[in-house]
Amino acid sequence: MELDVLAGEYAVCRLAAGEDLPDWVGPRDGSRLCAITWAGTELSVLCPSEWLPPTADAAGIRATLGWLALRVRGPLDFVLVGVLASLLDPLRDAEVSVLAMSTFDTDYLLFPAASREPALAALREAGHTVAEG
Repeated sequence: MELDVLAGEYAVCRLAAGEDLPDWVGPRDGSRLCAITWAGTELSVLCPSEWLPPTADAAGIRATLGWLALRVRGPLDFVLVGVLASLLDPLRDAEVSVLAMSTFDTDYLLFPAASREPALAALREAGHTVAEG
């Protein structure tokens, strides 16, 4: 697989299930990754860290910061099997924590910025091409 490291760091946030989409979710300009998931028990927002308001804690937003994002170059065909496994297995072996998400066209992996070097090394050793920058 060919992977691109996306610019910047990301936050993974949890809001209460009944919350409206927050107004701090930034512009949809195509340059950054943002994912919003409503589930029965929560509203999750994955976004660039700088979008998170400084008063997040006071507003009841639980957030973990310092995630890096990788994008699988796509689009990927829905008949492909094992794409995520081929990426997740080397990261598991390198003991790198991962959050995976998929879109219609491709897959994304997020991992702690502190794990950047072991994560990228593990993916390269597994035969994946990783473009940084």
